[in-house]
Amino acid sequence: QVQLVESGGGLAQAGGSLRLSCAASGRTFSDLGMGWFRQGPGKEREFVASISQNGLSTYYANSVKGRFTISRDNAKNTVYLQMNSLKPEDTALYYCAAARSFSGLRRGVAIGVDYWGQGTQVTVSS
Repeated sequence: QVQLVESGGGLAQAGGSLRLSCAASGRTFSDLGMGWFRQGPGKEREFVASISQNGLSTYYANSVKGRFTISRDNAKNTVYLQMNSLKPEDTALYYCAAARSFSGLRRGVAIGVDYWGQGTQVTVSS
């Protein structure tokens, strides 16, 4: 079993930045592909970004490419999402996801995700 705990959400102004963190415990972190998903008000959950087990491969949704950066520190069992140039449409509940196989996260889908965090709220004001 893996526990994922997100932090770093909050209120930001448009054009501002936030950094989300997701701390994992319960399993060898370096065995897990990691990702971030989000669900905005009245919207379905959508893929944001993912990173492979060794951190060498990253993937992004087109809507965040060039503005968000996913990274991981396997020594700290933590994955990060640096969010810059925030827009009001980035407002959502952001979820951390972990998968033993990276195949789904590589394609930007939740299929194959084994573990989810509880979510952290990001609100961007205009």
